[in-house]
Amino acid sequence: MKIIAFTGAGISKQSNIPTFMERPDVREKLFRSYADRHHEEYNEVIRQLKKNMNGAKPNDAHYALAEYHIPIITMNIDGLHRLAGSDALELHGGLPEDDEMDIAYSLYDKPVLYGDPAPNYQLAYEMVYTLQPGDVFLVVGCSFHTGISVDLREVAKSRGARIIEIQEDAAHNVRKILEELLNYN
Repeated sequence: MKIIAFTGAGISKQSNIPTFMERPDVREKLFRSYADRHHEEYNEVIRQLKKNMNGAKPNDAHYALAEYHIPIITMNIDGLHRLAGSDALELHGGLPEDDEMDIAYSLYDKPVLYGDPAPNYQLAYEMVYTLQPGDVFLVVGCSFHTGISVDLREVAKSRGARIIEIQEDAAHNVRKILEELLNYN
């Protein structure tokens, strides 16, 4: 049985990183058109995002996925999967380095903005297309508010994979579900 995890903001919520749904003031500024027209304001939004994420530590959900070597597709830009030891496919890139903050408005993939191409989407589809009946698509903290989130679930379903959703208390439930799936006691 193969397991692929698909993670969103809900996995990092217990690491004290607010979701974009909780921060509509930020979400509305993460558009390429906004970055192009309002350089300084956009740069400040990215500085605030980075400040909110600096010092955040992976929680047990991140560590469990790393310990069990589960391939991960993530919509997150917080880098917590990497810090936990996973090599996650980051659909929306990451955050600029400190020395790039003054030019954040001009960067692509740091993060991928609404209106930008998302080059890792194709890789995500290819990963999910490897699922077969009996495999598991483990969705952790992903809403249905983005096209890719809906699409990847549909692809997994079409491949015959079982979809398991963890939308609450990921820090406790991910390890529990993985142990049940992999018969660890």
